[in-house]
Amino acid sequence: MRLLNWLLSGATLLVAGIAGAEVRATDDTGAEIVLAQPARRIVSLAPHLTEQLFAIGAGGRVVGTTEFADYPQAARALPRVARAHSVDLERVAAAQPDLIVVWGSGFPPATLAALRRLGVPLYVDEPSSLDGIAESMLRLGRLTAAAGAPEAAARFRAAIEELRTRFASRPEVSVFYQVWAEPLMTLGGRHVLSEGLRVCGARNVFERLAPIAPQVSVEAVLAVDPQMIVTAEPGGVDRGALQMWKRFPEQRAVAGGHLFTIDANRINRHTPRLAAELAVLCERIDTVRRAMAAARSRP
Repeated sequence: MRLLNWLLSGATLLVAGIAGAEVRATDDTGAEIVLAQPARRIVSLAPHLTEQLFAIGAGGRVVGTTEFADYPQAARALPRVARAHSVDLERVAAAQPDLIVVWGSGFPPATLAALRRLGVPLYVDEPSSLDGIAESMLRLGRLTAAAGAPEAAARFRAAIEELRTRFASRPEVSVFYQVWAEPLMTLGGRHVLSEGLRVCGARNVFERLAPIAPQVSVEAVLAVDPQMIVTAEPGGVDRGALQMWKRFPEQRAVAGGHLFTIDANRINRHTPRLAAELAVLCERIDTVRRAMAAARSRP
């Protein structure tokens, strides 16, 4: 609680509460977005951005979002103006937004260019670190004058710091994070979740790969022989994505029964809920750590 209070007291967000006051923020491309007044009609083109806007108290200003924006419950009633990889530009324009917020990796460059041609200020979000998620909420707070942004950001930072303090210095556990089974894909070192694994005192076995989500071979995974294999599914429901690894009982993760499924909707979205699911992942990693310690102590 003392840490949270300290973070709150150190928050530098200036809430522009006066109607008509100019607001500005720099997005993750380095572009400065300047609005004559806080945004009142927002098109949010990513589930995590919609969730962030609700988290800071600006959810009521969202007038259009994507089909997978399902949290919180109120987000499910919002008009849909985009699908997984495409945007209905006519619906976006018809919503008459004064701000569009978009995930940079969510759409091809041509789609971003088409959105810019609408003439509406465009904020591009692309957090490259856990702290970047907190910064994203603060920046959206600046553009909306949402009073809840400093507290939401501070709580997220405090939750991550608590996990880091608790787990980061514990004995390392090697982890293969499976994003997709066919083709087999994982996370590179630049992905936010690679940092999340380090917070938990673990190491992404493919952290040296440059792509955000590189494709790897089964043979490459077998060669590094991780102590734990993790994947994510909606709701954390095991849908058999890791069953293939049971063909290799000599692998350490398989031999120890260290195959885990966590909640994709929480861990894969850059929102406050990521911290809660990261805590679940840290605990799973700690069970592997304890099992390893117990095995070493046996005569």
